[in-house]
This record gives sequence, C-alpha cells and structure tokens, in this order.
Amino acid sequence: MITRNEAIQALEHIRDPDSGLSLVELGLIRDVMAREAGVSLTLVLATDDAEAKGEMESAVREALGEVGVSAEQIHIRSREVTDYERGEIAKKLQAAAQQAETAEAARPRSPALLDASHPATFIAVASGKGGVGKSTVTVNLAVALARRGKRVGLIDADIYGFSVPDMMGIESRPAVGENGGVEPVTSHGVKVISMGFFVEDNAPVIWRGPMLGKMLRNFFNEIQWGELDYVLLDLPPGTGDVALDVHQMLPHSKEIIVTTPHATAAFVAARAGAMARHTNHEILGIVENMAWYERGGGERDYVFGRGGGAKLAEELHTELLLQVPLGAPDNHPSERDYSPSIYKEDSPTGKLYLELADRVIAKTGK
Repeated sequence: MITRNEAIQALEHIRDPDSGLSLVELGLIRDVMAREAGVSLTLVLATDDAEAKGEMESAVREALGEVGVSAEQIHIRSREVTDYERGEIAKKLQAAAQQAETAEAARPRSPALLDASHPATFIAVASGKGGVGKSTVTVNLAVALARRGKRVGLIDADIYGFSVPDMMGIESRPAVGENGGVEPVTSHGVKVISMGFFVEDNAPVIWRGPMLGKMLRNFFNEIQWGELDYVLLDLPPGTGDVALDVHQMLPHSKEIIVTTPHATAAFVAARAGAMARHTNHEILGIVENMAWYERGGGERDYVFGRGGGAKLAEELHTELLLQVPLGAPDNHPSERDYSPSIYKEDSPTGKLYLELADRVIAKTGK
C-alpha cells in the first residue's frame, strides 16, 4: 500500500488548465489519507459543471491507478468551494502570475537586430543592376558561413523581386513562437525571412516607398531571430528606396558588391559602391559572378569578358574577394533538403563559397 506522501506526489501533476498550477497546490485536492483500505480524499469543486467534475475525478483515479491503487480502493468526496477558499485560490493564482512575469522579465533576451548593442555583423549584398547573380551569391555565402559553424540570419530585402525562398527550396512558412512573435524559417542552417512568405501564388507586391521601409523594420524588429553572428541582407539591385532605407537603418553595416566581368555591369555596380561609401558603409570587397564557363579539360570560355571585377575593386579601393564560374548546382529534386541554387559543400563551386566565407570571417574578426 502506498503512503500519504506518495499519494500526494502522484496527484501533484494534475494541473488546472487555466493557470497550469497543481490542483493540490491550489487546495482543490484536500484531506488525502492513505490506509489499508485504500486512498481517500476531498475534491473541492470551483464549478457546478457536472462534466468538469467528472473530468477531475477521472484524472484523480488515473493518477492513483498509475501508482498501484485499484479503482475499488479510491474514495472521493466532492464538495463546492467556499467563499473563503475561492479568495485564497485567487491569491495563489495572482502570486503565480506575478512570479511568472518576474521570471520572464529576468530572462536574458537578445537585443533587437536594430539595437546598437546587438553583436551580429550585418553584411548587405548589393549590385548595380539585376541579373548578375546577387541573390545566388547571398544564399550561398549564408550557407557557407553556417557550414563554418556560424549562426546566420538572412533577410530577403528585395521586396519586389524576392527570390530567396525559392532559391533555397523553402516550402514552409514562418511559425508563431512561444512568445507570440514570428520565427524565421530555418533552411541549410540559415534563419530566413522574406516577403515571399507573406504573399500568395507569387503575387506582385504593389507598394510605394514608405510601405517598403515599414516591412523592412518588421523584419528587423518583429522576428524572433535569437542569437546570431551574421545577418546577410539580399538588397534589391540599384540605389532605390529599399537600399537607402537599409543604409539608414544599419549605419554600421558592411557590404559586398556583386558584378559580372562585363565592363558595363561593373560600371553600373560602381554606383552601388558609391552609395555604400556615401553612407559610411565598409565595403568588404567584390564578388565577380559568371567569371568564366569551364568546358571539359579545364578550358575556360570568358563569356562575359574579363576584368570587370578587378576594375571595380580598384575603383572602389577594395579587393576582389572571389570569382565564381558560370554554372548551376548539380542538385536533384529527389534529394533531401533539395534547393535549386545552393551548391553542395564538396562541389568545386561550394568550396569556392567556403573560401569566401573564410575571407569574410577573417575580415570581420568573427
């Protein structure tokens, strides 16, 4: 036969559904006695609902049954709660709420992304024009940093031309977290947020400038990012409203400029670099995408010309961080974690992006 303390211990896990407190702690299970004849107790009812009474009695019988007390040995007396007891229960509920509020306030929190004290390094990836592979560079650099063990967030700041979810093979949507905030979607070890998560069927975004800035601030302030080492931003091409908003929101952001070897693309990309300098952003360097096409036997065709990246780096007084060949990942939809734009870690281009991640880590001191 179990002891009284063992019986109480078995009953303590029965919780009030509203407060989460134990019915024993609230005084709704009383006078617990354990004798040879079995276990007897008083069940105090805060409601006259017969269904609620039945549920409480069933929970008590089930809890005692789990510790070896048979149904015939369980004796339950039921009575209604008195006014005095109701007041005592209210006090306990209030004290528990205050304790939970105090614990929540004392819990260490990560500062908001726009808080000056946030430890993450912000890296905006920009280009002078579209079609140079800026988003491809962004997602692969983010994944390469994650492969190096860094905690990485990625904001698809190209509100009109969002493409990151599709490029990373993301089919899920952000979920609501425990505290009611929105959690980013994690893919390939990277936490991602994009306008693409909030539109249906690839619908166009028809907004004016102020709405764009508001959405960006929501991405920074309303998303539960957690601890991050790096935050990458895939900027829209050019020097429009969104790029200007990002430069103003993040006065200490660093920047990578993406271009192709073509002289005109590099010429246009120089404007994005000039904007970064004008807003006191540090340019980490240049990535020259589609630098060549490699044929069999290691021969290279320079489809878009040569020298654009080096010329741009010289003009912006920075360095050429990486040259990426023209190509596409050798991925298949049947593979786990399929994505159409992420290069595998052990592929030649995947290794190039790991080299880029290493250079970024070295330059940022992370």
